[in-house]
Amino acid sequence: MPLRGLLMDYQGVLTDGAAVVELVGRARAAGVATALVSDAHAVPDECAAQFDAVVLGPSLGVRKPDPEVYRRVAEMLGLSAAQCLVVDDQVRNLRGAREAGAVVVHHRDAAATTAEVEILLELPPT
Repeated sequence: MPLRGLLMDYQGVLTDGAAVVELVGRARAAGVATALVSDAHAVPDECAAQFDAVVLGPSLGVRKPDPEVYRRVAEMLGLSAAQCLVVDDQVRNLRGAREAGAVVVHHRDAAATTAEVEILLELPPT
């Protein structure tokens, strides 16, 4: 099943440099639905504007790492969790995403994450 959604964490991922933020725009341009999924209560407007959906804190009634978060966000994008790629720097959150059925990328640095996301979403390299 092709991946058609990209769910990204804010703190520790999108705060890791322009290359990761630009990756969101590249995915959207390729037709991939995007969502920012963060335990933060607020994120900068310019960051939130890069995404099709923004889910902050307990707004869904559940929080990361509960697998239900990823299922509900995928549904918001019109997808199943299995059609989504989740990028997060916290292993516990990735476990929840994987339990929901999503493909996961453990963010450690911008270059590695960019390369992995490009491959998994079949984006052309920059």
